[in-house]
Amino acid sequence: MMWIYVTVGLAVAGLVPLGVLTARVLVAVRGLTREIERTAGRLETVRAASGASAGALKSQEG
Repeated sequence: MMWIYVTVGLAVAGLVPLGVLTARVLVAVRGLTREIERTAGRLETVRAASGASAGALKSQEG
């Protein structure tokens, strides 16, 4: 009967680190998502500015 308790204890002890690591991964994913959104916004601003510049250059050439 004691071996059942030992087995359950070891199983729970093995799941705890997995839970902790899962939480850390989820926090990192949230941070990465925020960083990607911020970078996408910055790139969109640059793309809009470069598109306006390219349009001005085309009108000067033509």
